[in-house]
Amino acid sequence: MPDSEVNALRDQILVLREYMNSLILGQQRLVSRMLVSLLADGHILVEGPPGLAKTRAVKTLASGLEGDFQRIQFTPDLLPSDLTGTDVYRPHDSSFAFQQGPLFHHVIVADEINRAPAKVQSALLESMEERQITVGKMTYPLAGLYFVMATQNPIEQEGTYPLPESQLDRFLLKVIIDYPEVDSEIRIMHQVRREAQQDEQGIILPQGLPISQQTIFDARRQILDLYMSDPVEQYIAQLVDATRNPEPYSSRLAGWIQYGASPRASLAFDRCCRVLAWLDARDFVSPEDVQQLAHEVLRHRILLTYQAEADGVSVNDVIDELVAKVPVS
Repeated sequence: MPDSEVNALRDQILVLREYMNSLILGQQRLVSRMLVSLLADGHILVEGPPGLAKTRAVKTLASGLEGDFQRIQFTPDLLPSDLTGTDVYRPHDSSFAFQQGPLFHHVIVADEINRAPAKVQSALLESMEERQITVGKMTYPLAGLYFVMATQNPIEQEGTYPLPESQLDRFLLKVIIDYPEVDSEIRIMHQVRREAQQDEQGIILPQGLPISQQTIFDARRQILDLYMSDPVEQYIAQLVDATRNPEPYSSRLAGWIQYGASPRASLAFDRCCRVLAWLDARDFVSPEDVQQLAHEVLRHRILLTYQAEADGVSVNDVIDELVAKVPVS
C-alpha cells in the first residue's frame, strides 16, 4: 500500500485518539490501550474504582466509529438469554422467531462483569472468542467490527463471581486505572460544567469522524504487515517463557509464580506491539514496545503463589522483575 494511504489511515486513528483524550481527561493510558485493543482485534478488561470515566471512554470511542454502542450492567440475577437474545413464540402463526440480545452490537461495555454468575460470563466470552452466539440449535455470526470492554470494581468484592483464569486469558489486555491528578481533576470539573451549559448543542465530532468500519479493517491489515525482527520475536517468546520457567532468571521469581502465561500472551504481544509501532509511525517493532505492554498483557495471565501473596508481592512487582531479568536479544 502506498505511504500516502498508510498515513491517511493513521491520521484518521490519531484524530480519534485526540478526540477521546479531549473528553476523557487524565486517562491517556486507558485511551491508548483501548485503541490498541481495537486495532489488534481484541477485547480489554479495565479495573478501577467507580467514577473514573470507564463507561464514558467506551461511549466516546463508539461515537467516533461507524457502528452502534450497547452498555450492559451485569447483576447477579442476569440470565444468559438477557445477553444473547432468545426465541420468541409468535401465536399468530405458531412459530418461533429469534429476538437478538444486546450482544448484537459493534461496541459493548460489560459493566462490572464479575457481578454476574459464570453462565452469564460464559455467554459473553463465547461471543468474544468465537465471534458468534449460539441459542438452542442455531448459531448466529456477529459483525466484523466487534469490540468488548469489560469493567471490574476492585473495591466491593462481596457477592461477586471472579472470572477464572481461563476466561481472563481471553482478554487481550487488562488495564488498571487510578484516580486522576489534581490538575486533571480541575479540568474535569471545568469540562463537565461546560458540557452542562452546552447540553442542547450536543458534542460535535471533529472532521474525519466517525471512522468507517472499512477503515478499521484496512488499518488492521496494515498493522499485520508491519515488520518484526527475529530478535524481537525471540525476546517476546523468552519473556513469556520466563513466566513458566522462572528459575533460570531469578530464584525470587520462582518463588512468586505458580502458573505462567499461555501462548495467548505471545499472540497479544505480537499484535499489540505492531499497533504501538504503527501508531508511532514506525515501520518496525522495538523491544521497548514489548516492555511498554508487558503489564497489560501479563498481569491477568500470571497466578501468584500463596507465599508471594503473603509477602505482599503484587503481579506488577513480578512483571517488573521479569522485565528486569529477561535480557533483550
